[in-house]
Amino acid sequence: MRLIAILFSLLATSALAEDTVSEPPMTYERLGRIVLTLDPEAQPRGDMFELRISGQHVIVVIDRVADRMRVMAPIREADGIEADEMRRMMQANFDSALDARYALANGVLWSTYIHPLSPLERDQFIEGVAQTVNAAQTYGTLYTGGLLQFGAGDSGALQNDLLEELLKRGQDI
Repeated sequence: MRLIAILFSLLATSALAEDTVSEPPMTYERLGRIVLTLDPEAQPRGDMFELRISGQHVIVVIDRVADRMRVMAPIREADGIEADEMRRMMQANFDSALDARYALANGVLWSTYIHPLSPLERDQFIEGVAQTVNAAQTYGTLYTGGLLQFGAGDSGALQNDLLEELLKRGQDI
C-alpha cells in the first residue's frame, strides 16, 4: 500500500510541476549540480561523474554530441556468469528491472540506465540512479529496479527508501 501511495504521490507531483513550471533542458552543468546533491563528494572527470550511492560505485557518462546520458554501476566480473543467472537477468530486463538494465561490456556486468540528455527531467534522472543502484544491489536475489514488485514482502519498502532519500536531496535543484 505504501508503494502505491508513493507512486501516486510522484505522479501527482510530476503532473503539478508540468502544469506550473517546465524544466529547462538537461545539460552537463545542470546534471552536475544534481549529481552533487546526491553525493557531495562526487568527482567530475571530463564528460563523466563518479559517485557513491548507498555504498555503490556509480558512473554517469554524458555524450553531448549524441545528446545521451548513461548511468552505470559495476556489479561483478562477467567471467563465470552461469546460464541460469543470464536467463534471470534477461527476465528482469523484461519485467522487474524497470528502466534500469543488466548489461555486459568490457568483461564487466553492469546495471545501466540510458536516456536522451536534453529532455531528461530531474526526477527521471534521480529515479534512474535509484533503479540502477537497486538493480546492482539486488543482483543475485530480487533482480529489481525497486519501484514495482509483486508480493507483499518487505523488499519494496526498503528499496523505495533509497528513491525517497534521493528525491528529497534533489528537490531544491
